[in-house]
Amino acid sequence: MSVNLQKGQKVDLTKGNAGLKRLVVGLGWDAAEQKKGLFGMKKGVQIDCDASALVCGAGGKLLDKSDIVYFGNLRHKTGAITHLGDNLTGEGDGDDEQLIVELNQIPANYEKIIFVVNIYQAYERNQHFGMIKNAFIRIVDADTKKELCKYNLSESYENMTAMIFGEVYRYNGEWKFNAIGQPTQDKGLGELAARFV
Repeated sequence: MSVNLQKGQKVDLTKGNAGLKRLVVGLGWDAAEQKKGLFGMKKGVQIDCDASALVCGAGGKLLDKSDIVYFGNLRHKTGAITHLGDNLTGEGDGDDEQLIVELNQIPANYEKIIFVVNIYQAYERNQHFGMIKNAFIRIVDADTKKELCKYNLSESYENMTAMIFGEVYRYNGEWKFNAIGQPTQDKGLGELAARFV
């Protein structure tokens, strides 16, 4: 049974799931309806959110810029993390972007994978997370298709352009997930990743 997490909650992914080898990390969101035009007609705005994985070593620090997996670098150099492609609109049900994490292929010098989402050209387009609803991150066992946990963002994030959603990390030989939900005003992935250098 899937665990619904609150901000700051942690869950052990491998405890009770001894055969867990591969994760699907699914991230999703929808554009909230905006009041626009004559007579207060409501209209959805296209918002291009980009999910990325920051593969970090000791202390949660990036070892190299090649440790960022995103739409411009779909596969980590170790082959352990793969981004399944960019969704430009967030339309449709279910996950908007997915990453596959091969837990057994992650070298020992990597301790955590931080999952972030930023709004593409947020400042140029005058867009922010207050214009997004139903945002979530979920962790699924890629082999059994069983959802292990899900974290829904429920707060209002007016004027925030990026989000540190959560992290999968190694602790005492087990893999765990931490629901972070920290919004930022970073301009793009480069500025967001710089927090982890």
